[in-house]
Amino acid sequence: MSCRGNMRHLASMKRIVVKVGTSSITHANGQIHVHKLDMLIRQLSDLANAGKEVVLVSSGAVAAGMKSLGFSERPAQLADKQAAAAVGQGMLMHMYEKLFREYGLTVGQVLLTKGDYLHPRHYLYARNTLVRLLELGAVPIVNENDTVSTEEIKIGDNDTLSAMVASIVDADVLVLLSDVDGLYTGNPMTDPEAVLRPMVDELTPEIWASAQGSGTVLGTGGMYTKLVAADIAMNSGVDMIIANAATPKVLLKIFAAETIGTRFVAHNVHPQMWKRRLLFGADMCGQIRVDAGCRDALMQHGASILPVGIVEVEGEFVQGDGISVYYENREIARGMAGFDSTELRRIRGRKSEEIADILGYVPADTVAVHRDHLVVKQ
Repeated sequence: MSCRGNMRHLASMKRIVVKVGTSSITHANGQIHVHKLDMLIRQLSDLANAGKEVVLVSSGAVAAGMKSLGFSERPAQLADKQAAAAVGQGMLMHMYEKLFREYGLTVGQVLLTKGDYLHPRHYLYARNTLVRLLELGAVPIVNENDTVSTEEIKIGDNDTLSAMVASIVDADVLVLLSDVDGLYTGNPMTDPEAVLRPMVDELTPEIWASAQGSGTVLGTGGMYTKLVAADIAMNSGVDMIIANAATPKVLLKIFAAETIGTRFVAHNVHPQMWKRRLLFGADMCGQIRVDAGCRDALMQHGASILPVGIVEVEGEFVQGDGISVYYENREIARGMAGFDSTELRRIRGRKSEEIADILGYVPADTVAVHRDHLVVKQ
């Protein structure tokens, strides 16, 4: 059974999220590149005037605030980053508000953390705010709330943040604008035979292995974080495109259906709100590896995971923790553990009727991960 999404025409897509990387809107010294910023906003305004609902996820706050505080390079200490973000965020928003207003559009600033996605009430507040801004014709400008984020609640990069936002607002497509043309078969800087992949409908182990680190000293993202974003987007029913921000009229070309960058095709799976939290980077406390029969039952028939299908248990976790489900070297699902890791190691590979005798008590349920507590990654 295929869960690949039907290819939708880009020109018909209405709700779009655009993420712009630090290097795409700043000079090498971290100062805001006014011309690049104006070209970006002109395109976004044109799309909005054509009837698109536009959300902008903007990097650059830390970089923009560095020089004003005397930093010559991106600070390593969290407090210094927060200070730079506090200064830079105001500078960026002033520019965004001024330029968008020149093209007749109103903007609204939304600052988020990972906690806003993992807490159900905060999630709903964030969704309601973003959707209402779009309904009112405004352009939400989203960034991570660096000034209050701690390591425990940081998302850490705006590629992942943009995918979370795209999922929350039920976007049709997410566009990551960066300083790369898209996803290549290898590193084009070191591999002369590397070629651009125009389309991806499955994130294979080979693709994950090809991911490289950050390309600039000012940015925090690299190809790996873009693949993480693609993983979230595709499994939330959102197409994603990686494209080079330096390409003239890149957004207008994309939505005129020209072949630009790399397109990651959304899956038909569209998880319920609370299930999406498993895709949003909630810490996975462990892993289970399943056999081929369990994999087929899970992916083709939507079955629960029974202990008999588990071949290996890794990590330490308790009942209710998030765990990753692997078949061989590929993560195929995420879910909530029905047993703690110690119990699961004792009953893995065993039939349901044996479990009570092995554990010495009758559990409320004999499934390792219930299908209602699973997000399958097709």
